[in-house]
Amino acid sequence: QVQLVESGGGLAQAGGSLRLSCAASGRTFSSLALGWFRQAPGKEREFVATISRSSSYRYYHDSVNGRFTISRDNAKNTVALQMNSLKPEDTATYYCAASTTLATMRGASYEYWGQGTQVTISS
Repeated sequence: QVQLVESGGGLAQAGGSLRLSCAASGRTFSSLALGWFRQAPGKEREFVATISRSSSYRYYHDSVNGRFTISRDNAKNTVALQMNSLKPEDTATYYCAASTTLATMRGASYEYWGQGTQVTISS
């Protein structure tokens, strides 16, 4: 089992920045691929970013590429999402997810999910 707890959400203005963090416990962290997903009200959950076990592979949704950066610290069992140049359309609940297999954009490949943290961007 893996427990994931997100933090760092909140309210920001368009053009601003937020940093999300996710702390993991319950399994060797370095054995997990990690991802961030988001879900806006009335919309389906969508992929945001993923990072492989060694951080050698990172992949982003086109809508956040160049603005968001995913990183991990295997010594601290954390994964972060640095979000810059925020837009109102980034408003959503953001979820951290862990996979025992591959770093992928497919949500179904992630076995473990956090409870989510709300991000609201005002224009």
